[in-house]
Amino acid sequence: MAEVNEEVKSFKDLGVCDQLVEACDNLGWKNPSKIQAEAIPHALEGKDLIGLAQTGSGKTGAFAIPILQALLETPQAFFACVLSPTRELAIQIAEQFEALGSGIGVKCAVLVGGIDHVQQGIALGKRPHIVVATPGRLVDHLSNTKGFSLRPAKYLVLDEADRLLNEDFEKAIDEILNVIPRERKTYLFSATMTKKVRKLQRACLKNPVKIEASSKYSTVDTLKQQYRFVPAKYKDCYLVYILTEMSGSTSMVFTRTCDSTRLLALILRNLGLRAIPISGQMSQAKRLGALNKFKAGECNILICTDVASRGLDIPSVDMVINYDIPANSKDYIHRVGRTARAGRSGVAISLVNQYELEWYIQIEKLIGKKLPEFPAQEEEVMLLWERATEAKRISQMKMKEAGGKKKRKGDDDDGEEDIDRYVSRKNGKSFKKAKKR
Repeated sequence: MAEVNEEVKSFKDLGVCDQLVEACDNLGWKNPSKIQAEAIPHALEGKDLIGLAQTGSGKTGAFAIPILQALLETPQAFFACVLSPTRELAIQIAEQFEALGSGIGVKCAVLVGGIDHVQQGIALGKRPHIVVATPGRLVDHLSNTKGFSLRPAKYLVLDEADRLLNEDFEKAIDEILNVIPRERKTYLFSATMTKKVRKLQRACLKNPVKIEASSKYSTVDTLKQQYRFVPAKYKDCYLVYILTEMSGSTSMVFTRTCDSTRLLALILRNLGLRAIPISGQMSQAKRLGALNKFKAGECNILICTDVASRGLDIPSVDMVINYDIPANSKDYIHRVGRTARAGRSGVAISLVNQYELEWYIQIEKLIGKKLPEFPAQEEEVMLLWERATEAKRISQMKMKEAGGKKKRKGDDDDGEEDIDRYVSRKNGKSFKKAKKR
């Protein structure tokens, strides 16, 4: 295994060409991150890579820079194929390729579900250099888009490889590996090494260099992690309490189900907090719209499922709240990796109810530390009980109404606009004013 070089080097020192050094500088990348410093020299030598690093460590740059440098040396269409488990991450990877390659005219095509198939076919007809895709939609285009083939590809990247190897993608990944040329460079990046990742490593990499830019499963040192044991029926109260106490923060709240994201967003908005949901059940346009509102600061609370825990570039997150404890303790690492990025400090608070205690104990075992308890005066929290309960009742009613409308209209209205109108009409005051009173 390659050791991470602690000495801070410049991109120039790593062997990156002047055009890409300038592109990095324009993006504000003054020095390479640990994973970049270790991966880029091996990649430039033509080695296959397995990169293990925490979320937010600069993995995209670690594979994008060597690919773009190789493209500069031998320009051609369909030069590299990058696979991502989620639509948002695929779009973000393409944006980074285009930003890094803006000075050399790099063209990318993004192939993901939820976006018009014909438009993607037109983009492929323009012969892009980089194709970034979710596995299912890539297989769809390989079967149905005339003239599109992976035969020219010189590079294959599997980002968030452990997620790509779950049952949803297994068949598609096998099909892609069967048609992509064997003579290629392969980069496999993941925050965690699982048995399935090892299996894939044996299947598609040739004498890879393994780079581990962190301990096996760890969270960054600048992250302040806490928990609070909470009876299930009081979870909403504690969530509202934390978000109002930290009202100036940009927060991500993780739940287990898509319905929970909608319900919690409606509850918080009813109480005057700027929350917006994102989940796999939303249309692609709504998911991107929610993400853009959050990035732009229009909403400072993003309620999400684990679709948003991996790879999304949201650099300004101050706090992560685990409203639901993940059943898979490795997902905790990915969730809390959304904060304390690039050396900044951040906060992660886990609300643990009586049914989730065993999962939480597994998380502490995984990260190798006992977490301190989040300090909260129970009497203060319980002052919110009545308002939070009423907000939940109204939100459940609105979700039920929205569900009926959706069936009648065939749209994906989630009742958020209704709740905003209801709040402004009925309350006429913000939750914070009510709390002071």
